[in-house]
Amino acid sequence: TKGIVMETTKLFTNMKTLWEAFEDNHNTFTAKGNKAAATRARKAIGELKKLVTGYRKESVIESKRS
Repeated sequence: TKGIVMETTKLFTNMKTLWEAFEDNHNTFTAKGNKAAATRARKAIGELKKLVTGYRKESVIESKRS
């Protein structure tokens, strides 16, 4: 169980980092019209989407083992 908790914790940390990158780049795009920031925001949110799926899967496994 502890290994799985570590996995969800790692995923959470990565998701948080990607969210912060998305938020920063989104704000830069909306405030300054920086098109490169919009591209970076889309990339970050796409990567976040991938991690959400993995987190959900690991979370279900963890719940079943608890």
